[in-house]
Amino acid sequence: MTVPVQQQTEADVPAKRSRIAAADAPIPFSKPYRAPGELVNLERVLSSDHSHGDGAFTASATARLRTLTGTTGVLLTSSGSHALDLASILLGVGNGDEVILPTFTFPSAANAIALAGATCVFVDSDPVTGNIDPAAVAQAVTSRTKAISVMHYGGVPVDLPAIEAIAAEHGLPIIEDNAHGLGVQHRGRVLGTFGAIAIQSFHDTKNVHSGEGGAIIINDLSLLERAEIVREKGTDRSKFLRGQVDKYSWVDVGSSYLMSELQAAVLDAQLQSFDTIQAKRHAVWNRYATELAEWADAVGADLMAVPDGSEHAAHLFAILMPDQAGQSALIAHLRTLGIVATFHYVPLHSSAAGLRHGRVSGSVDNAVRFSQRLVRLPLWASLDEQQVQRIVDGVRSFRPGKG
Repeated sequence: MTVPVQQQTEADVPAKRSRIAAADAPIPFSKPYRAPGELVNLERVLSSDHSHGDGAFTASATARLRTLTGTTGVLLTSSGSHALDLASILLGVGNGDEVILPTFTFPSAANAIALAGATCVFVDSDPVTGNIDPAAVAQAVTSRTKAISVMHYGGVPVDLPAIEAIAAEHGLPIIEDNAHGLGVQHRGRVLGTFGAIAIQSFHDTKNVHSGEGGAIIINDLSLLERAEIVREKGTDRSKFLRGQVDKYSWVDVGSSYLMSELQAAVLDAQLQSFDTIQAKRHAVWNRYATELAEWADAVGADLMAVPDGSEHAAHLFAILMPDQAGQSALIAHLRTLGIVATFHYVPLHSSAAGLRHGRVSGSVDNAVRFSQRLVRLPLWASLDEQQVQRIVDGVRSFRPGKG
């Protein structure tokens, strides 16, 4: 019996080449999610006479954030960095003051302190989560301390009861950098509602984005009226738009911290897809956690840990290699496979600006070692099955010392 040979037609060739190209294409570290409705929203803005801030999409996105966080004091901003700047202004941080913050964090947290004329006091991190170490915070408090700034690294909650106890003992406000943890539930509340002021980032590397953008969450409502003024160039224009005053004028220091309607249009669509985005990201995170566990044990690495009873945002997935040589080697190995992985962050106390604008309190050895061991894998909502498998296989194929 003759077995018929399956013929490949010319029409099949481009499709096959496309599949091969997709399999070999580089996998970027991060890729912004495209939410349904973005283009429709943008067209509505562009077709209107209102593309500056505080329009209909600003109102809608703000309402969605209020529902997500369960708090009323939400103001959209042009970036998470500007929200941190606003926090320093609202809390009266200035010359002669000190603000305690982790050395393992993004520079925007330190910039907001330095721009206000205060001193950054850098402290150590928890060796497992990378979050600020409450014991180090307690030791760093002085008569000059104005506030405590914390960040939920990777959307894993900081030890909030310990930080809140220190803050209460010394009468200090908490600035809660929640750039990584939107929507995470913790002890019956949502991250971003614990500090006197919290911030969100909607940079396009975040789970939910507007290209650039952010929000400030005012949990101490006595600061809300001034927050509106500072955010709107130091004017009482927000009151004017609500009909509370018959004209507006310059009443305080401030700047243009508003998110544009174009950004808000994208953000509104993103927030509408929040549950879908989170489900997709958690699915990838869970694959990594399950399928890399045996490999991690074999090479002496630690996979990203989430404390018992805590949620996380699936903002990132981190591997802690045994040492810095292993970190560099794994990143290089993955790049040879077309997979972009990276580390995070250079501890701020060791940076050129950190040396000028801050000081260290106590040992920061845990933070340094965490930074030197950490490798972040690609994690974005539209990663497909084939890409995730390539990443898992790529990591599994690595052995320290062998490249």
